[in-house]
Amino acid sequence: MSRGIKGAGEDMTMRKWWNSGVMFSWPVVVFLLMAMVIVALPIPSAAGDPTAAMKATIDEVLRIVRDKDLKQPAKTEARRHMLETVVAARFDYAEMSRRALGAPWNQLTDQQKQEFVDLFRTLLTNSYADKIETYSGEGVEYLNERTEKEYAEVRTKVLSGKTEIPLDYRLINRADEWRVYDVVVDNVSLVNNYRGQFTKILRASSYTDLVDQLRKKSDKLKAP
Repeated sequence: MSRGIKGAGEDMTMRKWWNSGVMFSWPVVVFLLMAMVIVALPIPSAAGDPTAAMKATIDEVLRIVRDKDLKQPAKTEARRHMLETVVAARFDYAEMSRRALGAPWNQLTDQQKQEFVDLFRTLLTNSYADKIETYSGEGVEYLNERTEKEYAEVRTKVLSGKTEIPLDYRLINRADEWRVYDVVVDNVSLVNNYRGQFTKILRASSYTDLVDQLRKKSDKLKAP
């Protein structure tokens, strides 16, 4: 589990994204689905700690999204900051960054690692910020969880009309806190998808170019 579970159709899906020229766009799909979770169905009482941790985050996101006072235009930035804070408390962006970059991570200085984590986090948060505030009406069913030492996977199923989409969270236990290090949508891993994109850039160019592309993409998403 620590190495990630790769779905059978993942390679084909990644090739389709590359062939279409789409760069860094897949997380929008992920966080659209994450936003659906804010109207999650009741959790089974027998669920273990990883599932309970995910539900705690989802409940807090739901509280913020439903807060009428925070829906005022003047509170937009405050509302977004609150949502980002809640998500950041559950997601381990450093671990996600390390896994997404792969082997080159070990060659970076501490300063470069922190820069990469900050850029990757900005890219992800800017990708989902608008979507998570506006999505409603869908639900999610908690299926089960499995644990292996310090790793866990919480399996859910997003319900949207007659469509059911598998959405799984992979977590690692850090100081008795379950932190998400990957999200898998319909057997496609966010981390593995990004690693494929990053590897392609590194092979064709350089790490400096990769950082520049991350920065430009993040700025573009941030721009009104």
